[in-house]
Amino acid sequence: MSGNPFEVADDSPVYVISVAAELSGLHPQTLRAYDRLGLVSPGRSSGRGRRYSLRDVLLLREVQRLSQQDGVNLSGIKQILELGAELDRARRMLAEMTAEIAQLRAELESTRAVAARLAGLVRNRAAGAQLVPVRNLGGSAPAGQAPHQGPPAASSQPTAASNVASTGVASTGAPSEENN
Repeated sequence: MSGNPFEVADDSPVYVISVAAELSGLHPQTLRAYDRLGLVSPGRSSGRGRRYSLRDVLLLREVQRLSQQDGVNLSGIKQILELGAELDRARRMLAEMTAEIAQLRAELESTRAVAARLAGLVRNRAAGAQLVPVRNLGGSAPAGQAPHQGPPAASSQPTAASNVASTGVASTGAPSEENN
């Protein structure tokens, strides 16, 4: 809607039965009969009075056309209307699924592009490149060589020599001669 306070949506139940009958060219009793048969089901006011929408009025006109011009009985009209509603639901569902498929295709293409970039990085790594470039923050080493970082860090695993020196026990578990 455009914000006009006098605009009414097509499915807003605003017409009382006498106005809907006038707009559709039918008698109010006919509208009541169609409501009882479930052909056209109007909204209800708080006092339980029938309120028809513009869409209901157009549907009443279609029921009248099918009955009078095409000679379809009310049972046939009800089936036609039900099939039409089912077709509308199927079309809406198809439109939703088409939009979802388009979104999934876009996501798939994006995923494929990322996978291709990763595959290229892996191939380059096999050729000697690094997956994650490491910057030379220490500064003075020539390009392609790692800067000197000082002595290597001590291993978290003690060696046999360090075990003997600190505990006096050789790696076999026997006491060393120094402690005897």
